[in-house]
Amino acid sequence: MFLFILLSALVLCGCAQYSSDQCNWTGSGLTHESHARDVEQVYLRCAEGSLEWLYPTGAVIVNLRPNLPSSTLLLACLKPRRDSRGATLFLERAGELRALLSEEEQAAGVVRCFGLQEGALFVEASARRDISRRVTAFQYQLIPTQTPGGRPYSPAAACRPCTDDQLLMALCTSDFAVRGRIHHVEDDDDDDEGQVSVLLWLSRVYRQKSGVFVSVRGRGRWTGRVKMPVRCEPRAGQEEFLFTGHLRFGEPWVTCAPLYTHFSTLYRSALHAGTNPCHIHTD
Repeated sequence: MFLFILLSALVLCGCAQYSSDQCNWTGSGLTHESHARDVEQVYLRCAEGSLEWLYPTGAVIVNLRPNLPSSTLLLACLKPRRDSRGATLFLERAGELRALLSEEEQAAGVVRCFGLQEGALFVEASARRDISRRVTAFQYQLIPTQTPGGRPYSPAAACRPCTDDQLLMALCTSDFAVRGRIHHVEDDDDDDEGQVSVLLWLSRVYRQKSGVFVSVRGRGRWTGRVKMPVRCEPRAGQEEFLFTGHLRFGEPWVTCAPLYTHFSTLYRSALHAGTNPCHIHTD
């Protein structure tokens, strides 16, 4: 009933509004002390940033509206701070709410992603009389999907094979694209998502947005660590793969990882047909 009142109040009475073209937002529920059911509107227009809501009361609707063409499909990923508590995160669309992150999941550091077309982020304060020492805080990051029918980035999708078209596009649009083999797999100390850390030995780095992969002096090779869900069952071996993926909150996550022989055959066919979306040097 309270959720219905919140949404109705937003539409009918024009509750407190806040808009900004900044990447980050910090607010306090103490401004709502005498209006505990106020709903505040927040607009964030960057590809990544953060939100910090002190002493949460009422609710905040977070509209992620980056300055990109309207045709660009985006996936939003949220990473709660470990001390985040005092509110539950929902997706709101046409007055209906869908649970996204509970207080317990935030405390466990669970990262969750959703498509921006699924709705706005509705952050509802928990019904408590004592709001002291409570803060709801998270980072957000927006990741473009490849095509309307394509495969958006998410750790859950990492084990599903990419189609040939998705693979060729991933080569061009991913944050990193490298050739090499799995040298070692180890469990993550911070294993809230069932993830593993994979050490790669690389013979070629085609592209990377940050210094994830570093050269090994005197060996003519590269090395670096990437993240994968444990259910992908990565194993060390001599087979070479093409690893592509995205940085999520500074960590490299693999999205497509075909055998390099398969990729090489696919790429040469696309090159011959003139359908390769970008060019690399294969050997």
